[in-house]
Amino acid sequence: MCTRRALVWSLLVLSVFHMGLGVSCISLGVLEIIQAHWLQKSQTSFSTPIWSCVCFLVCGLCGILCAKKRTVLTMILFSACCICGLIGGILNVQFLRAIVKRANSLYSLHLAFLCLASLGILSCTLSTWLTCRLASCEQKRLFLERDLSLHHSMEMAEKVKATCE
Repeated sequence: MCTRRALVWSLLVLSVFHMGLGVSCISLGVLEIIQAHWLQKSQTSFSTPIWSCVCFLVCGLCGILCAKKRTVLTMILFSACCICGLIGGILNVQFLRAIVKRANSLYSLHLAFLCLASLGILSCTLSTWLTCRLASCEQKRLFLERDLSLHHSMEMAEKVKATCE
């Protein structure tokens, strides 16, 4: 069984990976827009990888926040960002599959976007699962703290009762 520390470090590493994935996708998207403009192709589809990869970047930022502050709200925020990144990645793959089928000079960039979007989908799925595991560990920890606190207060009540008699 993984420890809580291992889950937090895994989440932190995945969050940094999300941020790197988002930055690389955005830079490739800008390169693609420049090439499309240079080739005088006016398709609005060239900017869609940028928008979907912004989700990966935001997901990475929320993941670092979640690893630093393990509160319920940050875990919910990170899970929501992972799900949005997952949806954005799936839509990006569907959209790029239609573009890649057409023969054009930007085939290698579209193929790179497909690979990066697939990695983003995989990492978002894994991050969501890790966040659920971390939430479960935090819930168990809080339950044990409350249980020990309750047990301690019962012992103190028994001691007070014994001293009063």
